Amino acid sequence: MASLFKEIPSMSTLLSAYASISTLSMLIRTIVNEMIPKRMRDFITTKFSDFFSSYFSSDFTFIIEDRWQAVNSETFRAIEVYLPTRIGPSTKSLLLGNNDSNNITAPPKPGLPVDAKVIDDFQGMRLEWILREKEAKKYYFRNRRFFELSCRKKDRERVIESYLPHISSTAESILSKRETLNLYTYDHDGSVWESTVFKHPASFETLALEPDLKESIVRDLDLFLQRKKYFQSVGRAWKRGYLLYGPPGTGKSTLVAAIANYLRFHIYDLQLQGVRNDSDLRRILTSTTNRSILLIEDIDCSTKSSRARSRSRIPNNDDSDDDDRDQSDDRLSFHPGVTLSGLLNFIDGLWSSCGDERVIIFTTNYKDKLDPALLRPGRMDVHIYMGHCTPAGFKKLVNTYLGIKDHLLFKCIEDLIQRIAITPAEVAQQLMKCEDPQVALESLMELINMKENQIEKNEAKRDEEVIKQEIVMLGKDVKLGDKHVEAEERLFT
Repeated sequence: MASLFKEIPSMSTLLSAYASISTLSMLIRTIVNEMIPKRMRDFITTKFSDFFSSYFSSDFTFIIEDRWQAVNSETFRAIEVYLPTRIGPSTKSLLLGNNDSNNITAPPKPGLPVDAKVIDDFQGMRLEWILREKEAKKYYFRNRRFFELSCRKKDRERVIESYLPHISSTAESILSKRETLNLYTYDHDGSVWESTVFKHPASFETLALEPDLKESIVRDLDLFLQRKKYFQSVGRAWKRGYLLYGPPGTGKSTLVAAIANYLRFHIYDLQLQGVRNDSDLRRILTSTTNRSILLIEDIDCSTKSSRARSRSRIPNNDDSDDDDRDQSDDRLSFHPGVTLSGLLNFIDGLWSSCGDERVIIFTTNYKDKLDPALLRPGRMDVHIYMGHCTPAGFKKLVNTYLGIKDHLLFKCIEDLIQRIAITPAEVAQQLMKCEDPQVALESLMELINMKENQIEKNEAKRDEEVIKQEIVMLGKDVKLGDKHVEAEERLFT
């Protein structure tokens, strides 16, 4: 034993050897850094790491990015919905927030911050999730986010076959029962959809529409939700297009809110005037999610493509006019903005298949201004006329705003409404002036009588102008007749 201890080197010898090895390693590292480029060093390091991890590591990692093949990844979105329900003691940090401006005392909702870890157990598998973010190389690109899912190598197939489908089905169930809806608007500077809580109280119960029309809309929405397999079997994208048209103030926006509340769909409100070109439009629309409503209001004012199409249809026989028209078409083709063909391609073209269970709603005050290509089925499947207030709509509004179903003034007001056009918005405005039904209804009658008097004055003024024009024309005819007689007399004399 004593001889064994004598063979052990002294501490000074060990420290000297360690110092020599450290100096040698630093020298080698310096030479490598000087002789081998950084990209080559990173490549070699990655290869060594992959080699050792493949043979000595028992873990496997899945990467789920927020974008997949030019569109938003539905898998990423499902994980975002699912993981906050699995937060436990292993999660060291938590993201909290409340975007409900109408209720600042509402409890905040949980979310996952970057680099947060969540441990999930599923059918005996231990699964570790981490949210990562990759900084964009260029300032005008947004940062890319992705999830890392770590599991044992032997569980890789079970994760794909059982665990990920479980996440998707759970997320779908959560989304179908979501209490809060969002209203999205597109931020062109940041190239992202920004959201706020959507809490419009409109419902089909409170809409001032004809009962038959409301029933047909609800029936069509229910049928749309139930026909996923049917749309797939006939080779069509699972979407539905609605056109709401009629005078201003007839409840088009309120109907959109009622549809969103009924379906529990988020709303993406797109202003086409701010979209730079068709390529930008495709990128914006493909970043919307499934189970959502795409709203394009005042479509007749949004595209100059309809005017371009109508201009190109005008025949021109003059060569100079052809030249002018060609130059005009060139200006239109290079002018920034969305073209009709670009919009149609997303609504009913190849890009329409990028997403499922979507409702596209267009609104306009002037249906006759729209290009016929927009109006055909497959693009705007259901056309809904939002007209002036009817007796049935009036009763619904009175019941909603005043809480009464009958009154002595009902008959008189209904007769007035059938003669004088008045919008539901105008009726509602008068009913909100006072909680006393008698005062509110009398105020409504005064407004309708005022509109009737104004109409009569306008008609009388118009008739007066017509009479004046006829008198002027008659005077001209008399003068021409006198000149003709004088000319004949001079001729015979």
